[in-house]
This record gives sequence, structure tokens and C-alpha cells, in this order.
Amino acid sequence: MNERTIERRLCQEIRALGGLALKFVSPGLAGVPDRLILLPGGKAAFVEVKAPGQSLRPLQVRRKAQLEALGFQVYCLGGREQIPELINNILKE
Repeated sequence: MNERTIERRLCQEIRALGGLALKFVSPGLAGVPDRLILLPGGKAAFVEVKAPGQSLRPLQVRRKAQLEALGFQVYCLGGREQIPELINNILKE
């Protein structure tokens, strides 16, 4: 299973809930997460999608910590089986 497959499934699950899974691109600022997840009820989180067995690069770890220090939820998604738990965590916040 590759990153694209996981990301596509995440987008489908989020849309099924009436939310948006926006591709997040920040020109001039490398290492930002892949997706900005917006769910009904004002729930939001950043998600970095990785192929199974892959981990965050050092710059991505720093960006994750930077966003979390600002109070945002940031997740690393490494498999389709993690999507339900990720969504539940976002909805709980």
C-alpha cells in the first residue's frame, strides 16, 4: 500500500462525514503536513500521510512540534487501518 492510496482513502472517509480534506501547501515553508482536515462542528487537524513503515523526516518533526505548540492537532497517518481512530481523535477534541 502506498501513500497515495492511504491519502485517497482518508479523503473519501472525510467527505463521507461531510468534511473537507484540503491539500495543504505552503510555498516557502517546507515540511508542512499533507492535509488540513476540517470536520463539521469546527473540528480541524493537520495530517501527514506516510507509506507503511515510513516515518517523519526531521524537518517534518519540527513543523509538527511547531504546529502543536500553537495548539493544533497534528497526526501522522501510516495506514488505512488507522483512519477510523484518527477521525475519532479529531472529533473528540
